[in-house]
Amino acid sequence: MNRQLLHTPEGVRDIYSEECARKLALQERIRGVFHLYGYEDIETPVFEFFDIFNKERGSVSSSEMFKFFDRDNNTLVLRPDMTPSIARCVAKYYMDEEGPVRLCYLEPAFINSTSYQGRLKESTQTGAELIGDGSCDGDGEMIAMVIASLQAAGLKEFQVELGQVEFYRGLVEESGMDEGTQEKLRELIENKNFFGVEELLTEQTIAPELKQVFLKLPELLGDIGQIRVARSLTTNPRALAAIDRLEQIQEILDCYGLGDYVSYDLGMLSKYSYYTGIIFKAYTYGVGDYIVTGGRYDRLLEQFGKRAAAVGFAIVVDRLMMALSRQKLAPEISMTENLILYEQTARAAAIRLAGRLRDTGTAVQLTSRSPEHDAGFYQDYACRHHIRTLLYLGEDGNQVTVYDLENRKKEVRRTADYMEAGSGPETSVAGEQTRKAADSGSARDRKEGRE
Repeated sequence: MNRQLLHTPEGVRDIYSEECARKLALQERIRGVFHLYGYEDIETPVFEFFDIFNKERGSVSSSEMFKFFDRDNNTLVLRPDMTPSIARCVAKYYMDEEGPVRLCYLEPAFINSTSYQGRLKESTQTGAELIGDGSCDGDGEMIAMVIASLQAAGLKEFQVELGQVEFYRGLVEESGMDEGTQEKLRELIENKNFFGVEELLTEQTIAPELKQVFLKLPELLGDIGQIRVARSLTTNPRALAAIDRLEQIQEILDCYGLGDYVSYDLGMLSKYSYYTGIIFKAYTYGVGDYIVTGGRYDRLLEQFGKRAAAVGFAIVVDRLMMALSRQKLAPEISMTENLILYEQTARAAAIRLAGRLRDTGTAVQLTSRSPEHDAGFYQDYACRHHIRTLLYLGEDGNQVTVYDLENRKKEVRRTADYMEAGSGPETSVAGEQTRKAADSGSARDRKEGRE
């Protein structure tokens, strides 16, 4: 057998058992937050025409896309970024809508990153997009949702960093740099490469005062007070308007009571060129990269024929899962806790018992005992799969042996009695003890009432 058939390609992986259950539970928690804010679900195809993500859209570079051809020789790509897909959908289905459109999603994204980066090439992203609202209030709502989502996920310590691409763009517009130089400078500032910034600027013929602002950009980070310092560094109207916007957003977040979760970084400059205003990322310890990324993209929808402001974000679920695991905050999950093991002659009784338990909301596996295996084999199996209670029905099906695997206890009961009393917590010896304690408490309450 070719052992390669058992492995996944580089950059993707299988998720199963408890990890898969925790991931699904986490996604539902976050989705619940989106719905509380009034966002509606949307799904887009996993692959689209290449032009949806071409260079003019400002998304992922062509070299980082998974590209292939259909039967008609159209170039298709696995979706690398949700935002252009959402923009296309809104332009198609909400063209005449003049009010805000609130959409949320849970989708895989695919980026063909180089192997040495150590990143997954397929990642699960869940996020939200607010279309048709160009106000600071829309920005504030997005960031409030990010914070609420991370809190719902169980994170205790995290920070949302805000930047403003208009501050940088106002300065480079004033400098007259060509696009290639602007992109090199953006990368150097984004990477906090102070020496690289200084070296590049010495090659440029721009005003000394403007050079000083660029040199200071990697250092312009901290609370809103630190960002206000940037006002004294420039008179550029576009850059000053960007500072004004951040100050207004801070006021809005203070109204939400979330201002302490936010810090600022004017040196944060995304590689996605479709961003037109605020950009933000969320970080926590335990992972070496952001867990949330987002920003405002007011002109992207125009490329699909609809004039509408927009802002959104994506949570990288896989990184969030890693952070929660390393911080020992992974979501609590409920795996199947009951296994009914039966002899062939007790099949009918076993099926009735399983049905009774499932009717009460108790998850149960139903397995016929193989002559090749004894009860010990199935007890070991149950423990490997985190099953707490093994119910064994012998040949006549009239009795059920209850193995409480967690507490290493066993009892034998009549199947009819078990079915009559059967419900989730009462399907184990521990449940029986709980019921007896409750009965004892009720008797004590009645006695105290008489006295």
